Amino acid sequence: MCHLTQVAILRSQPHFFSVCKTPNSISRKVLPIPIHCSLTPPSISTFMATPEAVVKRDVYSVWALPPEDVTARVKKLMEGLRSEFGGPPFEPHLTVVGSISLAPDDALAKFRAACHGLKAYNATVDRVATGTFFYQCVYLLLHPTSEVVETSAHCSAHFGYKRSSPYMPHLSLLYADISEEEKKRAQEKANTLDESISGLSFQISRLALYKTDTEDKTLKSWEKSCGKKIQLTKSPCSWYVFRSLMGESFPGKYLTKLKPGYSDVKRCVDGAAG
Repeated sequence: MCHLTQVAILRSQPHFFSVCKTPNSISRKVLPIPIHCSLTPPSISTFMATPEAVVKRDVYSVWALPPEDVTARVKKLMEGLRSEFGGPPFEPHLTVVGSISLAPDDALAKFRAACHGLKAYNATVDRVATGTFFYQCVYLLLHPTSEVVETSAHCSAHFGYKRSSPYMPHLSLLYADISEEEKKRAQEKANTLDESISGLSFQISRLALYKTDTEDKTLKSWEKSCGKKIQLTKSPCSWYVFRSLMGESFPGKYLTKLKPGYSDVKRCVDGAAG
């Protein structure tokens, strides 16, 4: 009667033995085993993954979104350029934090922390300009005011994002790989389609966290992960100051039922109360 068994105790290399048992004795013989033979169960080596390898990571960016009227105006301009020069459609935005790879939960936590304490700010278009690569083909160059630059620096610090070049605030109009001559024509067309776009000023009061895989030039995988309205900050109107001096308090949540004609007062109180 023979049995095949494995003995690996105190040995660096496992061996096979043929064990034969008879009524009067037990004999043992070492059997040859190929060098490449592995006795480790597949389940052990298969699931010994590091935590970093298991956690899914995506590419994220933080965008500042213009108000609805400006968004509609810019979209019309973008559509006019795409009709001649092609390129994928995308939401009008001002990039606050560039592309960075993060786990979803980490990205969301950083975004919420970055938004905390931010105030709404103004942005002004300088001119229509052209760039040197796909994602900066034709865009609206914005004035790098302290508010614009500091908001980007604040959010970038929360995300641990390091820029390779100075921040250039802009609002893209066209993503495309086209020649320099075509870029010039697109620039001229943008100025023709909206002659007063240069000098346009608008308020930024919304930030959004987007998935933006820059390897996907179709932008089909791009999607909004989270959006947050920034607290408005305005100088208190005289009406609010007067009523406050009379000892009354008017937090914004109690003014939701005001008539439409009082919308400016409501916004003023919201800003002052915050």
